[in-house]
Amino acid sequence: MALARHKQVSIIATPYYHCISRCVRRAYLCGVDKTTGVNYEHRRIWVEKRLLELPKIFAIEVCAYAVMHNHTHSLLHVKTDQAESWTTLEVLWRWHQIFKGTVLTRKYAKDGAQSLTKTEQEAVIATAEVYRGRLSCISWFMRVLNEGIARKANREDNCTGRFWEGRFKSQALLDNSAILACMVYIDLNPLRAGVCKTLGDSKYTSIFHKLNAASTGKTFSKLKKFSKNDSSDFTLDTIAYIDLVQNTADCFIDKLNDKTARAIHENSLLGQLGFENTKWLELTNSFEEFFRGPVGCESSITKYAKLQNHKRRPNLT
Repeated sequence: MALARHKQVSIIATPYYHCISRCVRRAYLCGVDKTTGVNYEHRRIWVEKRLLELPKIFAIEVCAYAVMHNHTHSLLHVKTDQAESWTTLEVLWRWHQIFKGTVLTRKYAKDGAQSLTKTEQEAVIATAEVYRGRLSCISWFMRVLNEGIARKANREDNCTGRFWEGRFKSQALLDNSAILACMVYIDLNPLRAGVCKTLGDSKYTSIFHKLNAASTGKTFSKLKKFSKNDSSDFTLDTIAYIDLVQNTADCFIDKLNDKTARAIHENSLLGQLGFENTKWLELTNSFEEFFRGPVGCESSITKYAKLQNHKRRPNLT
C-alpha cells in the first residue's frame, strides 16, 4: 500500500523533492505514437511552459526537470519562508491567478479591506491562510500542473477520463549528495532512454537550457539558483555542474574509460561530496531503482525516519 503524502513529505527534514508523473497505461504524452502514428510532440511545450510558470505563483522553485514521452521528472524546492513573508493581499493575488477564490476574497483583492465588514475581513484572512499553505505545498503544485495538462490533452483527443496514471510519486532528497545525484539523473533521462545522442539535443530538459544560456555567458533564470547570494543551503557552480553532467553523459555514451573516469574524479562538485567514480555512475544510471523512497546517507535517513515516526529506516541498504 502506498504511503500517505503527509508521511512522505516533511519540510522540516528537507525542502527538496523529486516528483514523477506517468501517463495512464504508460501511453504517449509526447513524441510520435508508434502504434497510431499520431505526433504529440507539441505537448512537451505545454508541460515545460506550465512547469516554469508556476514558480511565479507558488513558493516553490524548479531545480531540474525532464519531459519524457510518457512521464515527467521534476526536482522541486519548497520555500515556506517566502510564503510566510507574503501579505494577505499578495496571497490572494497569487491564488486568483489559478483559481477563482471566493466572493469575499475577490472583493478584498479588488476594493481593499475597507470594503468589507470586520467579520468579513476575518473570514478573508482565515481563507488566505489556507491559500498560503497550499501555495507552498508540493501536492497543490503538481495538481495545478497535471490537471491543466490533462484537460488540454483530453480536449485535443476529444475524450474524457484519466490522463495521468494516478497521484504523482515523490522522493525526499535528504542531503546535498542526494540533490546533486538526482539533478544529474533527471538531466540525463533522454540520453539514457535513447531519445537523443547528445546533451545538446535533449530538448525539454533543464540541462538543455543551461547549456544554451552558458554558451552566451548567461544563466537560465527560470531555474533555482544554488548560490550563497541566493541564501541557498547548497551552493552549486553552474559551469562545474554542466561539466559533471557532460562527463557523466560521456561515460554512458563511450563507456567508462581512463579519460572519462579522470574527468569525473577531478570534478570539483564530486570532490566536495566525496563520491566514488563507480558509485556515482551506478547512482545516476539507476537512481529510482536504488531508492524507492527518501534518498540520502545513513544519518540523513535515520533522522528522516524519526521525524516521520517510521518504524523502519527505508532504503538503508
